[in-house]
Amino acid sequence: MGSAARAEAVAPQTANRPLRAWQQEALDRYEESSPKDFLVTATPGAGKTTFALTLAARLLQRREVARVVVVCPTDHLRLQWADAADRMGIVLDPGLTNAVGPVRAGTQGYVTTYAQVAGKPMLHAARATAVKTLVVLDEVHHAGDGLSWGEAIEEAYGFAARRLCLTGTPFRTKADERIPFVRYEEDSFEGDDGEGGVGLVSRADYTYGYKEALADAVVRPVVFAAYTGTSRWRNSAGEVVAASLSEAGTRSVEMAAWRTALDPGGQWVPHVVAAMDDRITHLRENGMPDAAGLILASDQDDARAYAKIVRRVTGKAPELILSDDPKASKKIERFATGSARIAVCVRMISEGVDVPRAAVLAWMTSYRTPLFFAQAVGRVVRARAPHETATVFLPAVRPLLSLAASMEEQRNHVMPPPKTVQGDELDLDPLPTPEREKDGLPQWEALEADARFAHVLHGGTAHTGDGAPVPVGGEDEEFLGIPGLLTPAQTAELLAKRDEELRLRIAQRHAHDDEDDGLFPVEDHPDEDLLDGAAGRSWRDAAELRREINRLVSRVAARTSQPHAVVHTQLRQAVPGPPSASASVDVLRARRERLRTML
Repeated sequence: MGSAARAEAVAPQTANRPLRAWQQEALDRYEESSPKDFLVTATPGAGKTTFALTLAARLLQRREVARVVVVCPTDHLRLQWADAADRMGIVLDPGLTNAVGPVRAGTQGYVTTYAQVAGKPMLHAARATAVKTLVVLDEVHHAGDGLSWGEAIEEAYGFAARRLCLTGTPFRTKADERIPFVRYEEDSFEGDDGEGGVGLVSRADYTYGYKEALADAVVRPVVFAAYTGTSRWRNSAGEVVAASLSEAGTRSVEMAAWRTALDPGGQWVPHVVAAMDDRITHLRENGMPDAAGLILASDQDDARAYAKIVRRVTGKAPELILSDDPKASKKIERFATGSARIAVCVRMISEGVDVPRAAVLAWMTSYRTPLFFAQAVGRVVRARAPHETATVFLPAVRPLLSLAASMEEQRNHVMPPPKTVQGDELDLDPLPTPEREKDGLPQWEALEADARFAHVLHGGTAHTGDGAPVPVGGEDEEFLGIPGLLTPAQTAELLAKRDEELRLRIAQRHAHDDEDDGLFPVEDHPDEDLLDGAAGRSWRDAAELRREINRLVSRVAARTSQPHAVVHTQLRQAVPGPPSASASVDVLRARRERLRTML
């Protein structure tokens, strides 16, 4: 079938595919002016691919373009785009390389990656100008002007007939990184430090945010299950430092506590894996029989270690998906369509990858940008049926809790004033890697980290699970009776009740694993006296006291309607001493008794 005949065949297939209201509205807006450039900002899971291919089919049918080129971030997404296009009657070649000059006969275009375009921009320019071409730039934020990819995209497609830019997460970036083919306007800007000025803000031609998608039942509601815990590490001076994830004072201490919690040798990771597995089981038993979870790791070494932990905690091997694995795409596809409970990956599955049955995410990575956060959470929000929910397990650290609380906010691609960028530069990157001194000794060494449920965050409100049951009316009871759906407060109560049981399960697994291969070696802590402040008292005794104190603080906070931080401050004033993370057993016991008198 020739390309013209193929284009004629597109219309009946797309006509039978009902569009969502936002997709139809965006198409209508496009057709009002048939612009050369059009930017659509739509939340992950909303259906940007369907929108783009429907537009492409219409332009092909009317012969306004004769070719479609899709540029996406990864090789796996090339296959995903090609399969989606094929279902809509458009043949796009996902295997066209830079070694091949012309577009293959019998196709209406091809799918490539930003890296391929950067390799030979003039080749892609020739392909895009040989005939009238619609260029679809998927996740266009990858083409920041300060990057070689951005320069190549501008060179390759600067003279294309039509350009459609798609993004799910416009984001703040450096002052000199402008995205090609995106319109910017000056706007006032306020930084996290309260200071601001005039910066540049992108202007989308159509915007469809998470809040709107949630109201339309296009995406699942998300509850964030935050887990705190006490981390202990040794710094470059050989000193043992201890801090709670949720009580760390300075940013540097918080970062070190966070890094220690993510260390595979501690107890934070296996505890959260157990909680995640428990949640998957609940979903599978209550209306989502194929529910699955994703674990995001910071690097491949951690991913491999986490995969071992998953197998030992759950008794089932996860799917391990690494970027340098030639079978990565096949593994993603196998996981998406199979029955495996959990996949462990680094960044392979964080952007654009479609795994609709994934409803649980464990954030075990140090990445903390708004872009990466929204893209990763977007992997578990795609709605397949009414009343499905998504759960994200994450460390109770301020950067992540702030991102979770602002999920429903609209974001544009912002280039703030330079003075603001300097203060926020750290937040654009993952946690700094541990430094080493000239003699090769580490300047940071993880010692131990425990975990405990802190709260569930939903819609900006924290639920600790210790409060009174939430009253519901008749209609609410009927709604809540649908299998698999819990309110955020009920989810918090469930996680809080299961927390101690999970801890016991992990302790048993911990002891068993030590006999197997020493993944979690048990040994006397040489710094016990230093950590607990009293000879003969174990770290685990102090850890249990800290857990009890945190439970009591949650109850006091719920009863007095005060933030947890205020209760902790009052407690330290009443019983002076260091923070709970490094306090002695005697001080912890005194604080526990003080809290009991406050109830």
